[in-house]
Formats: sequence, C-alpha cells, structure tokens
Amino acid sequence: MTLLRREALVLLGAAFAGGARAASSQGRAGAFAFDRPEGGTMPLSAYAGRPVLVVNTATACGFAGQLAGLQTLWTRFQERGLTVIGVPSPDFGNQEPLDGPAIAEAARKNHGVTFPLTAKTRVKMPGAHPFYQWAAAEKPGETPRWNFHKYLVARDGALAAAFATQVEPTDPRVISAIAAELDKA
Repeated sequence: MTLLRREALVLLGAAFAGGARAASSQGRAGAFAFDRPEGGTMPLSAYAGRPVLVVNTATACGFAGQLAGLQTLWTRFQERGLTVIGVPSPDFGNQEPLDGPAIAEAARKNHGVTFPLTAKTRVKMPGAHPFYQWAAAEKPGETPRWNFHKYLVARDGALAAAFATQVEPTDPRVISAIAAELDKA
C-alpha cells in the first residue's frame, strides 16, 4: 500500500472513529488543538492570523540542541507575530522520557526555552495526532522521520512549508520561509 493511500485511510478512519476534526479541517491548521502539559488544551485557532512553526521535539535526542535554535527564532520573530510550538514526542527511540511539566522544565533549564510546549504527543503514523495526520495529507512526502521535523503554518492556516530534522531552525531556508509569511501581514 502506498504511503499516500495509507495516510488517506488513516484520516478516513479517524473521521469514522470520532476524530472528525482531522477530516473536516478543510486545509486549515486552526481546526486542531494540542493538550497542554499542565492540563487543558492549546487550540491552534488561538494563533489565527499568525505564522506558527510546529516542531516535534525530544529532550534526550541528539538533535535537542535545536531547542536553542527554536528559541532564537521565537526571540527574533515573536514581536512580528511568529509563534513557535514544541510538540514533545516519544515516537522516535522514546527520546522523550519525561512527562508533563517536567518536559518544559528540562527544555527551559537545559536550552533556555520560553516558547509554548504541548503535552507529549504521537506524531508518527499510524496513531498520529490529528494535526500530524492533516500535515501528512497536505505534504505526503514530508512527514516526520525523526525528532525536530518542522512544519510552518501560514497566516491563513494552510501548511506553508516543511523542513526535515537535519535542517537547523536558523537555516536560511527556514528564516526565509518565516519572513515571507510574516511579510504577508
């Protein structure tokens, strides 16, 4: 079964299983919400009209140094409207061993992170969070293959770009894509 067909079946299955949010998103990220580590939800609709960089993270990953680069982006572009959201995930080698607020504390203490982090979340198919199911359908060849995969959501809620793990947050391609979305104000 091809990857695209499998992902479409996962989306269809989510709709029938009560996860209609994934199937009814109509191409916009604002239809989704993540759980917060301290409880409650973080709806992406709260960031409507702003570009959002969504990154699956892991504090025990060899790429965890990218948390500092994500913080650099947040510090540099937050006042212009960018939101950075870290999505801790255990999917790749269980490199996120912590839970709840301990993840945010480790990211803050070890990497200076002040941008929002979600509760630990599945990002890999099958069983991925509905946002990641939607993103996989929007950009089928650009799904997370490891920690620190980056999705840039445009001001209008569409998926603007995806960047693989190896692309540093401060890479000129990431900065150019963010700047282009910020300039669409």
